[in-house]
Amino acid sequence: MAHEGVHDPVLVSLSIAIAMLASFVALDLAGRMKAATGWARRAWLMTAALVLGGGVWSMHFVAMLAFRLPDLEITYDLGLTLLSLALPVAVTAFGLAIAQRPSAGPGTIVVAGLVTGLGIASMHYTGMAAIRLAAILHYDPAWAAASVLIAVGAATVAIRLALGESGLPLRIAASGAMGLAIAGMHYAAMQGLHVSHQAGADHAGAGAAGVNQIRLAVGVTAVTFVVLTLALLAAAIDRRVSQRAAREAAALRASEERYRLLLQSVTDYAIFMLDRDGVVANWNAGARRIKGYEAEEIVGQHFSRFYTEEDRDAGVPARALATAAERGKVEAEGWRVRRDGTRFWASVVIDAIIGEEGRLVGFAKVTRDVTERKRAQAALEQAQAALAQAQKMEAVGQLTGGVAHDFNNLLMAVLGSLELLRKRLPDDPRLLRLLDNAVQGAERGAALTQRMLAFARRQELTPEAVDLARLVRNMSDLLQRSIGPAVRIETRFPLGLPPALVDAHQLELALLNLVVNARDAMPEGGTVTIAARLGQEKPGHEDQAGEGAPLLCLAVADTGTGMDEATLARAQEPFFTTKGVGRGTGLGLSMVHGLAAQSRGRLVLRSRPGAGTTAEIWLPVAAPAAACGEPEAAAPRTAPLRLVASQVVLVVDDDPLVLENSAAMLEDLGHRVIEARSGQEALELMRRARTLDLVLTDHAMPEMTGLQLAARIAAERPGLKVILATGYADFAPDEAAHLPRLAKPYDQATLARMIDAVMRGAEEAGGDGTVVPFPKSA
Repeated sequence: MAHEGVHDPVLVSLSIAIAMLASFVALDLAGRMKAATGWARRAWLMTAALVLGGGVWSMHFVAMLAFRLPDLEITYDLGLTLLSLALPVAVTAFGLAIAQRPSAGPGTIVVAGLVTGLGIASMHYTGMAAIRLAAILHYDPAWAAASVLIAVGAATVAIRLALGESGLPLRIAASGAMGLAIAGMHYAAMQGLHVSHQAGADHAGAGAAGVNQIRLAVGVTAVTFVVLTLALLAAAIDRRVSQRAAREAAALRASEERYRLLLQSVTDYAIFMLDRDGVVANWNAGARRIKGYEAEEIVGQHFSRFYTEEDRDAGVPARALATAAERGKVEAEGWRVRRDGTRFWASVVIDAIIGEEGRLVGFAKVTRDVTERKRAQAALEQAQAALAQAQKMEAVGQLTGGVAHDFNNLLMAVLGSLELLRKRLPDDPRLLRLLDNAVQGAERGAALTQRMLAFARRQELTPEAVDLARLVRNMSDLLQRSIGPAVRIETRFPLGLPPALVDAHQLELALLNLVVNARDAMPEGGTVTIAARLGQEKPGHEDQAGEGAPLLCLAVADTGTGMDEATLARAQEPFFTTKGVGRGTGLGLSMVHGLAAQSRGRLVLRSRPGAGTTAEIWLPVAAPAAACGEPEAAAPRTAPLRLVASQVVLVVDDDPLVLENSAAMLEDLGHRVIEARSGQEALELMRRARTLDLVLTDHAMPEMTGLQLAARIAAERPGLKVILATGYADFAPDEAAHLPRLAKPYDQATLARMIDAVMRGAEEAGGDGTVVPFPKSA
């Protein structure tokens, strides 16, 4: 006799709800499995398998509780029941393990779904085999096959959804569909179940050992709710932890990205990391710009390649890392090498990086290119040294000028006295020879004084337009005789060279000095090249004609021994010489320097040991309208004197020796002399004198200078003639342009010619007191 089973609708609904809930929890746990790695991934895989397999098992037996067979008591075999629980858990874990492999594809998911679906179907029929009742169970093969297909399909979809990305709404929908599919598998299998009565076996099932149906329902329900609750709680906690970790990771990634962007945006600094051994770990845009390496070229290389070869040989990179590791930081400056081999001056900071455990993990290195700063500092130091040298030379020049002025006065007294003494001595050859020796010594002292005044820029100059090529050509014989046959002179002058504005006599003397110096630098002989060119030598110097003004360069180059830097730095100092005792005064280059500076030019020396020396005199170009004449010949000392009638002369000088000597020379010439020791005394004597024809005054006097005295005389007695006697020009060129000037030291003949020129010039001018400026005496 066949029995028809019925289902309790409440328990059927509960079984479907359990299937859906189990599916949802399993999908949620599978999502945790995807987010985990290592042992945590395996733990979540086992948990998802337990929830899905256990949920399917729970759904099955709750559905079986919903099944009723009238007049038959149903019990379950405990061993088969536990086996039916283990089967879905194991096959689900196995299926998920297959599907979650890194190389998993669609075929792998199908295989995993087939294995899991067959395991779930086996669970169903194993659970049916655990039923103990007094009846025979028959299964319709068609419905059995349909249930297996439904199980395989549901398992495949479940695994695919578990491995895919899904949000909460999709998980709810997927879990509902999968729960219905699992429940459909069960009820499809139950639809093919047929129960028939077995004769004589009415009580066979009742007497068998089994589990009461009510107790089983309570146990299954309890296990299901405990498992699902724990699984949901674990998933919620893990999700919260994962979300927090994800936010922290996102913040860390954002911070790292901002830090990376910050480092990449810095181009003035090379910022990169080193490991403990000094290997480059990263590279920023500033490092690429400064050092020239791309990141892929340098990351993984040792940082010592940035150092020079000599620093690497000396162990500088290793010492820098050791110092940074010991002290925490090291700062240094030095030469570094770019990718193309060029060097730059770098400011380097290396900081040690200490990990959380207090151990050294690496270094942070910051490099800045400070080559321009170093060049500017070197230029500043050079400028300061040049300023100090200029100030020293200026102080020496002032001292030299003052000494030369006083020495001029002494020489004037000596020369004047010797000249007057010569007229009064008897005609004894021995006495005259001694007197001539004294005169020659005094004249050599006067020449030395002129060189000192040239260095101090206080000599009297008569600048004129000078054709440099003609001047050198006219001096060629003199120059060749001065240096001897072992030295050859070559000249190089371009055509159309404009004239220079300079004192021709002083330029000849300067050129002779330079050529003689060149000869002394070539003891074995050689070549001296005299050349000229038009150009500009560092325009804008205060002693030049003006910023950017064209200048003429007269250069004297030799092939001699040359000078080192120390000698070259002192070459223009007065009294400095390398020629040895008795071979030079040390004033030759000083005189040339003073001439160039006073002519609004400059002297430039270029020299290297073994490469010879070149001396360049830079001079301003003369105005186009100026005529290039031959240098005026010096008036011979023995020229006949042109004496005017006896004059009343007021002589003014603060030096008693010079005053007495000048008065003696004037009286010897037949003039009447009034002596004054200061400008104020001269004014008082002038006011008292009824007759006064001429004033001969010194310039450098205390309280009132010669120029100031001349101005007072011109204001009180406009017709009175004034001669300014001075040893150096310490006033502007236009300050005394209207006064005739007599250069100290002067002899009696020069004094007589000056008085004659001044007095005759006044007569030719009509006696109105106007005097045409008289050229500087020889």
